[in-house]
Amino acid sequence: MKPGRRGGLKATTAAGLLLALALTGCSTGTQRATAPAPPSAAAATAQPSLPVRTPAAPAGPVMPASPPVTLSIPVIDVRTDLLHLGLRENGSLEVPEDTGDGTPASWYGGSPTPGERGPSVILGHVNALGGNKGVFADLQKLKTGDEISVSRTDGSTAVFTVDRGALYSKNSFPTFEVYGNTPGPELRLITCDGYDPATGLFDDNYVIYAKLKA
Repeated sequence: MKPGRRGGLKATTAAGLLLALALTGCSTGTQRATAPAPPSAAAATAQPSLPVRTPAAPAGPVMPASPPVTLSIPVIDVRTDLLHLGLRENGSLEVPEDTGDGTPASWYGGSPTPGERGPSVILGHVNALGGNKGVFADLQKLKTGDEISVSRTDGSTAVFTVDRGALYSKNSFPTFEVYGNTPGPELRLITCDGYDPATGLFDDNYVIYAKLKA
């Protein structure tokens, strides 16, 4: 399955791809540790009955395509290189391998590049092995108006302002609200939350919604 890239998710692939993204999980697998383990992707199966959203009309400034290099969120002291990852053979999202310090974050290469029209998707760990904080451990501290900067391969920087944050159960993840096409360039920062020590799993996702600064 090949994901759509420009302007959001193409209608022909949106149903299966969006479901795969919505079911991205964060679990310890078979490992048990004293601290929650970093995210890992969960398997997903495409459902053809999933509705497809019609692409929105362009609105506001739009930057040309250029892959991201680094992510910076000064207010929570985050600066990280960005890996470029895609989907595994089973349709689940690839996530960054834990390096022990919860970095780096990763850009999902099936989404628009930051600054293009549509929601660009960046994933990061909430924690790391050994009890360390992940790169996105403090996402919930972000407030409306806080700035997020993404440097790009062409030398430009896409600056976004936080619109809102939301916590979602993985069992009721609002797929199109998070990943559906948007009128202008937007950013989604996604991590895990709701660690259950009894199961060793994360039950929730936390999502930051941000829009390109005019």
